[in-house]
Amino acid sequence: MEQNIQYGTPAHAQKILEGLEILYPDAGCALNHLSALQLLIAVILSAQCTDVRVNFVTKDLFKKYRCAADYANASQEELEADIHSTGFYHNKAKNIRECCRILVEKYGGEVPDSMDELVQLPGVGRKTANCVLGTFWGIADGVVVDTHVLRLAQRMGLSEETTPEKVEQDLMRIVPQDKWVKISHQLILHGRNVCMARNPQCEKCLFND
Repeated sequence: MEQNIQYGTPAHAQKILEGLEILYPDAGCALNHLSALQLLIAVILSAQCTDVRVNFVTKDLFKKYRCAADYANASQEELEADIHSTGFYHNKAKNIRECCRILVEKYGGEVPDSMDELVQLPGVGRKTANCVLGTFWGIADGVVVDTHVLRLAQRMGLSEETTPEKVEQDLMRIVPQDKWVKISHQLILHGRNVCMARNPQCEKCLFND
């Protein structure tokens, strides 16, 4: 990093953004989906689960459950069986059924496109809401901070905070709003490919300086 650029500043973030754009110009959401509902379900399932596994499960899940009412009307046991391999299937099934019940009763089966409404849904926090808003509607209301983004933000000096909420606030302060959606996808890819939690490949990292 250039000596005259301080960590945790817009200038520092800009250097990171330039490097990420070189490495991952086409970065996007790795979860397969064709609708806001499918993306919402996929993100809920992705908690403590790989995107590869989620995509494997949703390939059949989305054929069986085609609308919010299908999830809301499914039995707890049946939905648990359908998503079992994603882990934490009891809570995920419970949240999905209740979430979709509210979607049917309050929103006509459609997924709302506002942060305030999304975070009121069972199983939906800021990370999930940000992902749906940014990925599906292109609404930059915040930055998705998952474990990869949290780790890289700290390692790259973008934030000294330790919680997703505070790291998100730091990123929103120093990253231009029109980059909020893409930077999370780019950091996630870099976290998977180079800056892993264990044995990061610092010697081949573009940001090693």
